Parts: sequence; structure tokens; C-alpha cells
Amino acid sequence: MERHIFTVTEVNELVKLLLDQEPMLSGICVRGEISNYKMYPSGHHYFSLKDQTGAIRCVMFKGQAMRLRFRPENGMKVLAVGRVSVFPRDGAYQLYCESLTPEGAGDLSVAFEQLKEKLYREGLFDSEHKKPLPKFPNRIAVVTSAAGAAVHDMIRILRRRYPLAKVILLPVRVQGAEAPAEIAGAIRYADQWKIGDVIITGRGGGSMEDLWAFNDERVARAIYACETPVISAVGHEPDVTISDFVADARASTPSNAAEIAVPDQGALLRQLGDLENRLTGSETVRLRTLRERLEELKRKRVLTDHLAYVQDRRMELAHLQQRLGDLTGAAIGRKRQAFTAAAASLDAMSPLKVLSRGYAVARNEAGEVLRSSAELSRGEYVHVTLGSGGFTAVVNTIEEEDDGCKKNEL
Repeated sequence: MERHIFTVTEVNELVKLLLDQEPMLSGICVRGEISNYKMYPSGHHYFSLKDQTGAIRCVMFKGQAMRLRFRPENGMKVLAVGRVSVFPRDGAYQLYCESLTPEGAGDLSVAFEQLKEKLYREGLFDSEHKKPLPKFPNRIAVVTSAAGAAVHDMIRILRRRYPLAKVILLPVRVQGAEAPAEIAGAIRYADQWKIGDVIITGRGGGSMEDLWAFNDERVARAIYACETPVISAVGHEPDVTISDFVADARASTPSNAAEIAVPDQGALLRQLGDLENRLTGSETVRLRTLRERLEELKRKRVLTDHLAYVQDRRMELAHLQQRLGDLTGAAIGRKRQAFTAAAASLDAMSPLKVLSRGYAVARNEAGEVLRSSAELSRGEYVHVTLGSGGFTAVVNTIEEEDDGCKKNEL
């Protein structure tokens, strides 16, 4: 009997047919750890799933990969659902993944944490980027669904608290695949055209899937790039979205966002009433003080007697003249005493006093006082001043004193 000879392609096709006909290999769920993960420009994802003893190659085509709500990473434990088949060209079997879910946590939770970590590292949550909310906004832009109960609650509260503000609704879908693009576009439009002094974006409560549009990266970046302050109001108090971290203010509910966005007119009226009372009281006290001052002035002599002012000034002038005379006399007396004391001191130090006691002062022809006989020469004229009068003499004899002995020179 002649044996049939198969080509390589025929063998691969046969194996593929056998695998495709096996029901257990269609819709199979495989648990494993991702390794060698790569995403090609075509949009296809290629990776391997491994456990402690084995590995299987996997592929997820672009159509299925676009439905992923998280980013697969090496080392991540996942559950992969798909079919096992053979790629005839290579002859290697692989798992064609139709869905991928992180093990132990939902794909939405993983996607939330991944995006949160990414935006945190980029600084989108930093407090220095938060803008203050206006105290008295004239216009409020609301980006939410026109059909939801949240928008009606916000409008009701805004009108009750601060009816001066104009509310402008930008209706968008807040759930579904088209919602993120619509929300991000409405926020950019409201900011570009300055629709409101503050923007409120959000929706009512729901499941994590219902709120997922506000966990979209496009919405987060639109809020971050917005120059107009943004309030995020998504779900109920426990619900937290990426928009809450990026926005300038977070409200626990849409109703709370309306309370944050505008002041309470009741509180403003009470504050104005308090200010009015304080102003009235202050002016009352000031008028009472001025009235008392006026009454006091009316009793002044300058107003009751027309010459009283002149007489008072004349008396003050006479008093000042008396004080000036006294001060001048006292000053002259002090100066006279000082002059007398100075004259006495000068007289005591006068050389004439010395001369009056029998001393004399000798001067040379140049008028210089002689202090030593060494300054004289024989035949020189010397003027001698006495206590009374004086005379001029010619030097005939010079006496010098050296080592206690006198020498006479003739």
C-alpha cells in the first residue's frame, strides 16, 4: 500500500483543522503570567502566558485589543479567554485571545490605577496647578447630560442659592464609548469661548462602568489644560474618579458642586444686614460725638463775646512778653556772671600781675622774649618791661650758668 506523503503546509493545515474542531479548545480560559509583551504598530498585541513549568504563545488582534480597558504589562497575572489554533505558516500553535482580564481584580480597577499613577507622575494632580474658584461667578457652564436628574438638582440649587448667576448647559453623553470625547470637547469649547466663569462637569451615581467616562485620559487632560476653574462632581460621596484628582475642586455630589460654585444669598443678605447695622451704629456714634462737640463750641466765649477772642489773645501776648523779659534778663545775668568770672581768671593769669610783684620781661631788638643769656650778644640792645613802664639797655656783660657755676664775660 502506497503511503501518502504530506507537505509541511498540509500537516499544519491538518493540525489546525483538528484543533479547530476540538470544543474544549474553543472558548478556553487560560490563567498565566504575561511575558515578552509587545504591541506592534498594526495594533496587534503579541505576548506569552507562562506558569512555573510551561508557556504558550498568544496573540490579540487589533479589534479585540481596542476593547481593553487596561494596559497589559509583563509580570501581570491574567485570565485569557480565546481559542487555541495553529498558524499554518509557522506550524506553531498559539492562543488567539478574545478577552483579557487581570486576575484578582477587575480590568477597570487595574486601568484606573494605571492611569492614576501615570497622570500623577506627570504632575496633573499637583496642587500648584489648582486654580481658585471665583467668589461671585456671573455665569456657570455645566457639562453633563441634559436628561439626568443631576442637572435638574444643580439648576435648582444654583437658582435658590445665587439667582444672579446665569446657568449655561452644555449637554453631553456621560456614559458609553462616545461619552469621553463629548465631555472633553465640551470642556475645551467652554474654556475657549469663556462660556462660564466656572465649569461644573459630572453626573449622578452609578456603577464603575457607568462612571468610567470620567476616568478617561482625554477628559483628564482636557480638565488639566482648562484655564477656567473646573469642579468635578461625579457620582456619590464614595465614588472617586480621575477627574476628581485633576479638577480644581472636587464635589461629593452634583448638588454639592452647585453649593461650592456659588455663595448662599441668604448668608450674603445676613452679612449685608450685619454690615448695615455696624455702619448705622458707627455713624450714630460719630454724629453724637460731633453734636456734643458742636454744643461745646457754642458755649465758648469766642462765640458768645465777639471781643473775647481778642482779649484772650492780648492777655496771652502780655504773658508771653513777661516770660520773654524774664527769660532775657535771666540769660543776660548768667552771661554777665560768666564774663566776670572769665575776666577774673584772665586777670589772674595776666603777666602784668607778675610784673607788679617786681619781675621784668626782657625782649631783644626783634621783640622776642629772652629766656636765656645764651640768646644775647654784647652790644645788643635789650628792652626791659617793668611793672610800671620800662627802659632800653645795652648789653655789656653776659652771665652764663654752667654746671651750677656762674661765668662772667666782660
